[in-house]
Amino acid sequence: MRRVIFNQKGGVGKSSVAVNLAAISAARGIRTLVIDLDPQCNSTHYLLGDDSDLPELDASHFFESTLSFQLSAPEAASFCHPTPFPGLDILPSNPSIGDLQSKLESRHKIYKLRDLCEQLDAHYDAIYIDTPPAFNFFSLSALCAADRCLIPFDCDEFARQALYSLVHNLRETQADHNGKLMLEGIVVNQFQPRASLPAKIISSLQEQALPVLSARIPSSIKMKESHLEAKPLIYLAPKHKLTQAFIELFEELHQVTSGSGEPS
Repeated sequence: MRRVIFNQKGGVGKSSVAVNLAAISAARGIRTLVIDLDPQCNSTHYLLGDDSDLPELDASHFFESTLSFQLSAPEAASFCHPTPFPGLDILPSNPSIGDLQSKLESRHKIYKLRDLCEQLDAHYDAIYIDTPPAFNFFSLSALCAADRCLIPFDCDEFARQALYSLVHNLRETQADHNGKLMLEGIVVNQFQPRASLPAKIISSLQEQALPVLSARIPSSIKMKESHLEAKPLIYLAPKHKLTQAFIELFEELHQVTSGSGEPS
């Protein structure tokens, strides 16, 4: 299973969703990898810590290696590194990855991440791909490599309008690049259950047959504490309501993956 966490809008919690779902996956004994494609490196810092020495090989080195022919290219697994959490590895990002975008686009390297993931499937049962907040080479590469897409969404009107453009880009990617890609669901993040506007927006999305998932991720200071400690919620506060919301989301996604009635 390869799941891309994608939204063109920033600040919607892509890295938080990717890392916490991946951590729950690993905690349940599933061989799990996080791939960080964002130059901001949020998932990388979340799992490795701000003060840690970053691994020698990262996503920028992988993409750079595709720009020239190499008789002895590094093996796919050499770009992946263990985190402090059992069963959870990361292919880290680097701020310099953004500098490679124009070269990669001009050389038509859009399927190289897919090729890498096909090799990594032998090592991992679940791959979570965190993307930059833009529809660019790296997010398109992730959509080409994944088989399902999860969209974090914060409930405001601007986000709702941006969502329609995002879904259009996703459908276009399905048609042109990856017919196996499925819109798995929309995750309502930073949910405020007592406010009326989120309920209205969610209802509007559901009326348009968009796959809004039942699990809601509430707002909580515990998320910022989790970032600060560089420790996913399942390890920081397993009984907290925010952690339980992520567990509910993970279980809902597992049911969608295993059962029938997959949203499309």
